[in-house]
Amino acid sequence: MTRAETLRASHKERKVNEKSVQIQSQKDATAVISESDNPVRLVQAVIITGMSGSGKSTALKAFEDMAYYCVDNLPIALLPEFLFLKENASKMPTRVALVMDVREESFLDQYQSIFKQIKEKGFYLEILFLDAKDEILVQRFSQTRRRHPLKPRGNVLEGIHAEREHLIGLRECADKLFDTSDFNVHQLRLGIVRLYSPRKRLDQLVIHILSFGFKYGVPADANLVLDVRFLPNPFFESELRSLNGCAHKVRNYVLEKEDTIEFLKYAEDLLKFLIPKYRDEGKSYLVIAVGCTGGRHRSVAIVEHLKEIFTGANEEVIVTHRDLKLEG
Repeated sequence: MTRAETLRASHKERKVNEKSVQIQSQKDATAVISESDNPVRLVQAVIITGMSGSGKSTALKAFEDMAYYCVDNLPIALLPEFLFLKENASKMPTRVALVMDVREESFLDQYQSIFKQIKEKGFYLEILFLDAKDEILVQRFSQTRRRHPLKPRGNVLEGIHAEREHLIGLRECADKLFDTSDFNVHQLRLGIVRLYSPRKRLDQLVIHILSFGFKYGVPADANLVLDVRFLPNPFFESELRSLNGCAHKVRNYVLEKEDTIEFLKYAEDLLKFLIPKYRDEGKSYLVIAVGCTGGRHRSVAIVEHLKEIFTGANEEVIVTHRDLKLEG
């Protein structure tokens, strides 16, 4: 074999070897991608969104108080890269909270596809939607002398109506709705802390059991509503009227009735059937609202009982007595 033929043969062999290495590298890379299709991510995110004037900035400060890494008005297109960068810099589980809304023009056009992309990459993403009544939003804009982002030179109420129309889809897919109409700044901050500070991991189902009075309206964010107005009312017992459902005398009065015992049997069976189904579906937040007339006696006693039942079953439970202090 001549020297030229030897060189050509050696060159051909080297090219074959290089190609084999490339093919193997591609296989290895594919294997890595396949293995990480559904990884357990270190970073979990809460997207704070909703109506302008509903208190998103105040909510973000509350998350900051709970040691969340907080960002306001991050462009939606940068969200996937932000989460990956944050994860690469994290050695321990990290929770982040981001305010994203109509201030960014591309948000409404891109949020569905980007949120889907993020979830497919294995990140846990929870949408917290803040809302308030139109008249309350108008009042807040008037007090702060701010312009509405959708109507900077127009009528504030027109901007609110336009924004509400644009946000219908986002509101429907939110994990948690929070109506801030009856909250001042301090109450809103406390409400956010009460909802999120007990949560160890955002991707675990939290059961929020809420007592309320029908005379003040049904909670807008309730997933399940239990009406206990058919139970005997302690309000008509003179020695119990001034107390509430947290008092032992009132709880005993309500819980020892035959109707209550039978009701709780069916209610507990229903909830024990439903809760695992909601968990399997991937639901992270379940609001069970229990209502009586004024929200001070029967509903409170039932909620306290359900709290004991589900806490004893190692469920993560939050309790709120919405209307407890509204009547003397």
